[in-house]
Amino acid sequence: MGHIDKAQELGNALGRTEEYQAVKRSIEAADGDSELASLRTELEGLEGRIEVSLKAGKEPDADTAAEYEGTVSRLQASATYQRLVAAQSNFDKLMAKVNQAISRGMEEGGQSRIILA
Repeated sequence: MGHIDKAQELGNALGRTEEYQAVKRSIEAADGDSELASLRTELEGLEGRIEVSLKAGKEPDADTAAEYEGTVSRLQASATYQRLVAAQSNFDKLMAKVNQAISRGMEEGGQSRIILA
């Protein structure tokens, strides 16, 4: 089995983990949440206005800044958004463990006298 095959096998195993499945479910829920979609659209518009101000060398006006902060707060209060953030955090922790295991394996492999082509 080649290196790429082993990487794909690892990817398949990760795709079957509860952590990955939770991320998938939470993304699907977020995509189907019309309130969340509305908040994201609102945020994109506000970010565009803020970017225009900054490119012009100006701070965004107080109303725009307050509206942005309020919209971010409403987004963060969304249960759908909170589940997405929690699921992503749990998957990130799993991937950190996987990357540590890969690093340990590379160190061990690098000390081996057997060279694989």
